[in-house]
Formats: sequence, C-alpha cells, structure tokens
Amino acid sequence: MPTIYILSKGKMRFMEIERSVEGINTRMLVNELKNMEDNGIVTREVFAAVPPTVEYALTEKGGQLLSSIVSLHQWGEEFSSGVN
Repeated sequence: MPTIYILSKGKMRFMEIERSVEGINTRMLVNELKNMEDNGIVTREVFAAVPPTVEYALTEKGGQLLSSIVSLHQWGEEFSSGVN
C-alpha cells in the first residue's frame, strides 16, 4: 500500500520509490513492483540510457485503489490513537 500511495504523486524512478517507502529493501520492492505490474496496477517504462533508467507509474486501475488506501489509513489513525 505505501508504494501505491507514493506512486499516486506521479511517475517515479526505482531509487526514488525505494527511498520513499520506509523499511523496504531492494528485493522486496522489486518483487512488489513486478507483482503490481503483472496485475495491471503499475506500468514500467524502460529508457535506453547508461545506466538504464526505469520509471514506474500507476495505471487507472492502480489509481482506483488510492481512495481505499486513504480510507484504511484514516481508519487506522482513528482506532490506533489511545486504544489498546
């Protein structure tokens, strides 16, 4: 979910995403992005450059998840404050 939220701000390179998602390692992020690409949630665009440049962006399908993610975040904030 954090990756989808980060990508809602626009196209990002792999390293930008990795720096933005707290607590994720490279291998986890690679697997997560590949899974989301396979499911039509993100697109991956490779540019012929040295070193190769890759940009990720949310698809329309991925963008539709954003409202659910925001709602879950708000729910968590509401029920995590002071309740054990």
